[in-house]
Amino acid sequence: MKRSLPPLNGLRAFEAAARHMSFTDAAEELSVTQAAISHQVRGLEQRLGLKLFVRRNRSLLLSEAGQAYLPAVRSAFDQLNEATEKLLQKDKGGHLTVTTTASFAMKWLVPRLGGFQRANAEIDVRISTGTGLVDFSREDVDIGIRYGRGQWPNLMAERLVAEDVMPVCAPSLLKGPNGLKKPADLKRFTLLHIGNFPDDWQVWLTAAGVKGVDASRGVSFDFALAAYQAAMDGLGVALGRNPLVEPDLKAGRLVVPFEFKRSSDFAYYLVYPPEAIRRRKIKAFRDWIVSLSEVAQQAA
Repeated sequence: MKRSLPPLNGLRAFEAAARHMSFTDAAEELSVTQAAISHQVRGLEQRLGLKLFVRRNRSLLLSEAGQAYLPAVRSAFDQLNEATEKLLQKDKGGHLTVTTTASFAMKWLVPRLGGFQRANAEIDVRISTGTGLVDFSREDVDIGIRYGRGQWPNLMAERLVAEDVMPVCAPSLLKGPNGLKKPADLKRFTLLHIGNFPDDWQVWLTAAGVKGVDASRGVSFDFALAAYQAAMDGLGVALGRNPLVEPDLKAGRLVVPFEFKRSSDFAYYLVYPPEAIRRRKIKAFRDWIVSLSEVAQQAA
């Protein structure tokens, strides 16, 4: 059924003016001019074909029609306000689905997530892992962390974690007279490759000025964490990305045998539709993780 409703602005102006019995005070509340309030009320009266106010030189009174109309209008606005508050309160909590890669989730996000949960106990975080692009308008995902150069059409992208690329291995590979001492020694060790970065070793060796090492040989993995686990087990030397190997370096499970690190053009970015930041739970997560990344950058 088609509704024939008067203009919302006119109703808001009428309700505010009736509550204050003043166009001036109504204008201040609604952040418009007194002339705008008067114009909106007159438009409403013309639409209804009735006078809602009796205007006097220094005072304003409700007409008989205004007195009859006001309770219903006020009740409608009260119900809208209550429904809006309930909706916003609900959105403040509930489920928050974050999509990211499995490697980043396991090595960077999950170890830090307890801080967010303690500060936002009303929000239940769901971690969804994958590498594909997400359609925020169709999929049940609130916010994402993606790896790239920060260019995703129609999405906000805030840089969280930059990365350096450097060889990593088990401490045992450094020991003894035949241990890994200098980059040229890599020719005697198994190179561990990650499928998503097939040219990593060649790029690193070239940047480091290392010659005589066949970058194509070694063992390949389609999952970064598998390559790092193989490095921890002493199988060979992997190229680590600091956001992913930092926990294992701190724990001593991996070591960096050489000083040279190659800065990557890629980084991890927080991505979300521009309008999503108006939702309280999404803004809470965004503010938390951006603050966390800023602290990490200052400490680096």
